[in-house]
Amino acid sequence: MASARANDSYAWLSAVEIARKVSAGNLDPQAVVRAQLAAIDRHDSRIHAYVFVDHNARSSPGPESGVTLAVKDSQPVAGMPWTYGTAAWRDRRADEDAVPVARARAAGMAILGKTNLPELAASVGTVNTLFPATQNPWRQGITPGGSSGGSGAAVAAGMACVAMGEDMGGSIRIPASCCGVVGLRPSPDRVPSEMVDAAGLSSRGPIARTVADARILFSVITGTKPDRLQDAHRRYRIGVADTSPLGADAACRDACRRAADALEGAGHHMEWIEWEPEPVARGYGLVRRASMASFPADMSQFGPGIRQLAEEGRSLTAVDYFHAFEAATNAANRAVTRPLQSGLDFLLTPTLGLLPMPIEKVPPFLGEDWSRYVQFVLPVSFARVPAVSIPAGTHDGLPVGVQLVGQFSQEWELLDFAEQLEAMPGFGFHRPPDLE
Repeated sequence: MASARANDSYAWLSAVEIARKVSAGNLDPQAVVRAQLAAIDRHDSRIHAYVFVDHNARSSPGPESGVTLAVKDSQPVAGMPWTYGTAAWRDRRADEDAVPVARARAAGMAILGKTNLPELAASVGTVNTLFPATQNPWRQGITPGGSSGGSGAAVAAGMACVAMGEDMGGSIRIPASCCGVVGLRPSPDRVPSEMVDAAGLSSRGPIARTVADARILFSVITGTKPDRLQDAHRRYRIGVADTSPLGADAACRDACRRAADALEGAGHHMEWIEWEPEPVARGYGLVRRASMASFPADMSQFGPGIRQLAEEGRSLTAVDYFHAFEAATNAANRAVTRPLQSGLDFLLTPTLGLLPMPIEKVPPFLGEDWSRYVQFVLPVSFARVPAVSIPAGTHDGLPVGVQLVGQFSQEWELLDFAEQLEAMPGFGFHRPPDLE
């Protein structure tokens, strides 16, 4: 029994703790791998975060030896399935690692497996026709968000230290908020990708239980380190938006206001700003249809909803696409870029406009309720700046998150500031109740 308890405690060690203990010779790195594989065996038949698990996963020597990584199934891992959640690629396996995965291996991390996503990452939930629907570790039947829902659920449930996500229209930040973990969307191209994103919106990034762990994975996958220490006594100007013409759930607005009050209490200056997400959502609807139409796969094997959107994308003209992209970008610049270029250091919003909902009630992709759900994350994507979702407690037993937005390519500064908020009462990761 004591051994089982110790094994379980290893599963919840942070990447920071693991690296320190392994470096000091006080922890066998493979003990963490065994603990998290055991956690997958115990919990994933209920949560369904993984679509493939490498039961022979091993850590290797390196600065992050013992840290475990789960990888979203939109990214290749050598020898593992690479389905992207679609029947069109049901039998595909990757020949080589994605660049960030290769960097994680070289740093000593153990790759535990591939995590679930909706077909072609085109949903704010995590349901497809190949695998069981991913459940939120906080409550059965509730969505973990999407499209990196498997990665968010795996980290929240102690089934990986950190995970790789990918975010075009919110797909790292949405599951981070729904699962009560930290999710960083870097500026596009900060993390290398071997695949072409014609829209230039998609960004790979870390999901973790703490900002410190997200910082470690970000450093590994970008091959960078901060070039200077942040002044802990500096006081910032923060632009705050807690609602828009679309409206937001009261609990989401309350989380944002609690964060604003906490930061103001620490000496930072809050300024309320306007938020106009509707033109961004309209433009993204056309851009995303075009991106789905461009997938090099047999559309007849797509699910009905995805096939319809892809067919609509193929009917678009180049002029349709550019007008939509321009309109969405202009609106995002008004909401996000202009305030950040006019003296504000960071922005603060709710991560989502709606709370996590039952899986069967996840808003249809690109529909009206979807627009309300993603109203705070989507403009940030079109502004091409980094953003991080931080856990901000719970409402009715389900997680809620807040979003901090930084200056272009200034992820290190954003993470340092996010760590201040994470340390304040009412914020930061807590284990889901059935996993304590």
